[in-house]
Amino acid sequence: MTHDHDLVLRPTGAQTEAALNPPAGRNGGDLVVETLTGLGATTVFGLPGQHALGMFDALRRSPLRYVGLRVENNAGFAADAYGRITGEAAPLLLSTGPGALMSLAALQEAAAASAPVLAIGSQIPAAGLGGGRHGYLHELRDQQASFRDIVKSVHTVRTQSQIPSALAAAWESALTAPHGPVWVEIPQDVLLAETILPVVTAMDATPEEAAPRPELTAVAAHLLANAERPAIIAGGGVVRSDASGKLRALAERLDIPVVTTFGGKGAFPWEHPLSLQSWLEDRHTTDFLEDADVLLVVGSGLGELSSNYHTFAPRGRVIQIEADAGKLESNHPALGIHADARLALQALLETAPERRDPTAPGRVSVVLAKVRDRIAAQDLDLEQRTVAAVREALPDRSPSFWDMTILAYWAWSAFDAKHPNTMHSAQGAGGLGYAFPAALGAAVADPSQPVLAVSGDGGAMYSIAELATAKQYGLDVTWLIVDDGGYGILREYMTDAFGETTGTELTRPDFVALAESFGVPGTLTSPESLTADLTKALATPGPSVVVLPALLRMFEPTHL
Repeated sequence: MTHDHDLVLRPTGAQTEAALNPPAGRNGGDLVVETLTGLGATTVFGLPGQHALGMFDALRRSPLRYVGLRVENNAGFAADAYGRITGEAAPLLLSTGPGALMSLAALQEAAAASAPVLAIGSQIPAAGLGGGRHGYLHELRDQQASFRDIVKSVHTVRTQSQIPSALAAAWESALTAPHGPVWVEIPQDVLLAETILPVVTAMDATPEEAAPRPELTAVAAHLLANAERPAIIAGGGVVRSDASGKLRALAERLDIPVVTTFGGKGAFPWEHPLSLQSWLEDRHTTDFLEDADVLLVVGSGLGELSSNYHTFAPRGRVIQIEADAGKLESNHPALGIHADARLALQALLETAPERRDPTAPGRVSVVLAKVRDRIAAQDLDLEQRTVAAVREALPDRSPSFWDMTILAYWAWSAFDAKHPNTMHSAQGAGGLGYAFPAALGAAVADPSQPVLAVSGDGGAMYSIAELATAKQYGLDVTWLIVDDGGYGILREYMTDAFGETTGTELTRPDFVALAESFGVPGTLTSPESLTADLTKALATPGPSVVVLPALLRMFEPTHL
């Protein structure tokens, strides 16, 4: 008797001949790019370096599209955005030592936001590995140790025959829910040496989906269907798992109000009668969620930003669906369901009976009215008009990428993302310089839509070099730089805490002239002309810069 698991695909005569007589002139770098191609990659990001030249030479012989950025951290942000937009693992090619370490902040953001990035770095020659001090250029005692606390998994290669398996394992890890960055390192001599190994063909690295335990979803469905005042917090996991439709179906089936976290923007329609929108840094929203007798948290760990800076204290029963087991009940006791958001929501849809609550839309309206009244009492018309101007100018399906700047802090709460997976920010790890290089990665991923990046003048200085990248590849990204003469949010924090500031005021360039020196059109705008200037820039193919001199303020916090 033959069992399915005994079946082995036997090579054809042509395949055998090709394997016995591989093309001449290939090296270990060819095994890397062949494996990536076999896994389904089409585009790689990166920056060449001396130890990694074997990989970059092999790119010439591959169908992979290479997009090179000017700084490794920016290349990591571009790969992060490519992974978010496509849902595919984005290869990031890096060199040893300084080149590798320059990517760490980007990989931390990818880890926090569950963006699948396959970082592949070179290493010193294999004979130098093991912690000895041999004096190689770029040498570190233990390079992978710098990555181990950040990425999902680390994969070390020491021979050419290990390359396909290591990359396939890393690919599977990056795309297993929750998605995230992984690290592979390959010694310089392994990449450069000629290989007689056969050409790598199709690779199977399909990750298993995290399905919920049915006894847990049965309890969750019963609790939700019989609750008096249920509520839902929808996080980034809903967006990453493409579960927005199932979330809406469940909310409508059970008449449950929904608030989206800053990472979950777009997971639920902004103007829906059950939408509490994203005003998580508001005590009225916090009070509403605390009053819920059953709270369903989907795809969120209820971290600092999602819990009004840990002031949120739920009084009812919490159900938490989360693909990252480390986040289950990490902040609040709950009925923890370790599962992909899409699969768990589908199970709830199949299990929960209909529940009608005609009071739910009215209760939502009351909360939103209280939020509006609170903001209206703070003389923040300029800030609200600026958010509205950006929303009016940006096409509904165009993605936007936001740096850690005051306008982004406003957008977390006040911006209507219109569609899932269209608004992205660096709020996961909170590092500066994310918006513009990430927007470039998104433009590579989907050139059919213009892309918007939003930075402050401080964050913009991290990314100025990538104007050359935008120009070189003709990427359709409009970069809005809000120039307030310094690190605006830190200026506010320090003034509030200490009464004065230190290190927040910055000398900066003429951003319009600087953009034009790269051959990128620049426009100096004003709050009154922002909508028209942004609309024009977004409608013009290729990169552009719009500079808005404005001193924006944050709304008053409610967590203090």
